[in-house]
Amino acid sequence: MQHPLRLWMLFLLFCAAAAPLPASADTASSEESVRQANAACFSCHAPAAIHNPPRPGLDLSALTKLANSPTPETYPGSNHGKVACTQCHGRVYDDYPHPEGAREKRSDCAECHASKVMRIEQQFDASVHAVRLRERFTCSTCHDPHRDLIAYRLVEPRRIVAQDNRHCLGCHDSDAAFARTFSHLAPTDGTSPKARPDIDRIHAWLPNTRLHWESVRCVECHTPAGKSLSHEILAKDRAERQCVACHSQDSALKTRLYRHLQKEENERLGFFNSIILTHAYVLGATRNSLLDAIVGGLFALTLLGILVHAAGRVLGWFLRRRRKDE
Repeated sequence: MQHPLRLWMLFLLFCAAAAPLPASADTASSEESVRQANAACFSCHAPAAIHNPPRPGLDLSALTKLANSPTPETYPGSNHGKVACTQCHGRVYDDYPHPEGAREKRSDCAECHASKVMRIEQQFDASVHAVRLRERFTCSTCHDPHRDLIAYRLVEPRRIVAQDNRHCLGCHDSDAAFARTFSHLAPTDGTSPKARPDIDRIHAWLPNTRLHWESVRCVECHTPAGKSLSHEILAKDRAERQCVACHSQDSALKTRLYRHLQKEENERLGFFNSIILTHAYVLGATRNSLLDAIVGGLFALTLLGILVHAAGRVLGWFLRRRRKDE
């Protein structure tokens, strides 16, 4: 009897040893291996390496240009923070010194984001950016793969605005960045290159322009109405100029900037426009249907009281006049 029991126990021990590790353990192990691999990259590609080179022969002038993006502090918290550097930059970077042409080995975004890229390309083809910059425009022209977070992970609308408007204003509000972007269009006849348009003058119709740029994204007005997210960037003559698009009870912000908070805020506070009320006051949009009904009722009662009072005054005047006539 003991012999079969021992065999059975050995069989159970064998199954336990052969069983795969729990998903959480696999994930933790994978993340740790990525962290260690990326730490090897950051040993050179980080601001600290400029002041204290980890190995001799480093091209410090080249490293200086690359030292601030990404950094060991910002990259782990980004969308790609759990992705190995070599996943995008290629295994050729495992070797040092890096071989010639290593930059050309970088993976295209479509290799991981194929379905998104196909949809985005259709939108981009209709974008103002596609007119003169099609060949030079890539995902990383606007999006920083080493720093950016998708909106629902940023949570706070002001953090979303700060990140997304950095993409736009980083070029359109910087002479140096704008000149780099349009350098391939520099005239060959000796005339001055295309100057950056004065965006303050272009937006002069918008009250408190800079304050708007701190509170809402450029894409709220510069993408087609009715779409929650689009890479079809509209030129200034097609952009939204109707203030009521945002400043109304049916504010477009609810399906754009605040769309990630709708369900949570509606459950927490019980009314739809609380998603705006909680984070900002938007004139005309920060509305509560119950309060609207109460205010409307008070206004109606006030008007009714005035009419009753006026009717009483008129009736009293007629009664007094009748008594005098008698």
